[in-house]
Amino acid sequence: MTESRGLVLIVEDERHISDVQRLYLTREGFGVHVEADGAAGLAAVRRMHPVAIVLDIGLPGMDGIAFCRALRDAGDWTPVLLVTARGEEADRILGLELGADDYLTKPFSPRELVARVKTVLRRAAGPPGPPPASGGRLSVDPVSRTVRRDGEPVELTATEFNLLAHLLRHAGQVFTREQLLAQVWGYAGYRDTRMVDVFVSQVRAKLGDASPIRTVRGVGYSATAPGP
Repeated sequence: MTESRGLVLIVEDERHISDVQRLYLTREGFGVHVEADGAAGLAAVRRMHPVAIVLDIGLPGMDGIAFCRALRDAGDWTPVLLVTARGEEADRILGLELGADDYLTKPFSPRELVARVKTVLRRAAGPPGPPPASGGRLSVDPVSRTVRRDGEPVELTATEFNLLAHLLRHAGQVFTREQLLAQVWGYAGYRDTRMVDVFVSQVRAKLGDASPIRTVRGVGYSATAPGP
């Protein structure tokens, strides 16, 4: 019997969609629990502690945006994969700003869903390696996956942490958005580079003037090593 990869919570009100998601995730060794509305989904998170959440934005009652806000406000950083309709770009960006880790736009292949869930879980585990930064106002430790600014802890999502750690590990090197999508997100050839800008903005907002991330106009982003 194959060992389970962990429980994935699906919050989706369209039964035919959640049935397909359940089927493909189960085939890959995940346990799956489905809820059809946001309030029930939040209760399931607290009860079951899933390894990842597949969250539809257009839910009845508490929608996916409110769900994500409530989850992060409660200090729960379980990886969230948003599922959105094509016309929901503003909601998609807002969801990322509220702490979602990734998104898929309907219609999508169920195989792509499984691949994305695996990817957000790999990002949550984080890359091995020595601490990429320590000193001055900022300290980043990839072993404990903690960030401190002026000695105070800063809460980052798994993706935000990995982006910051990657840039610091290669301090001074300039990365294009496409390179960051490939190396941090694991998405080679992915066209929606705006996602990188959203996550950079979020990291900067949380770190304030201690942020080491710099914009290189016409190219992408770089990071400066923190001073002593």
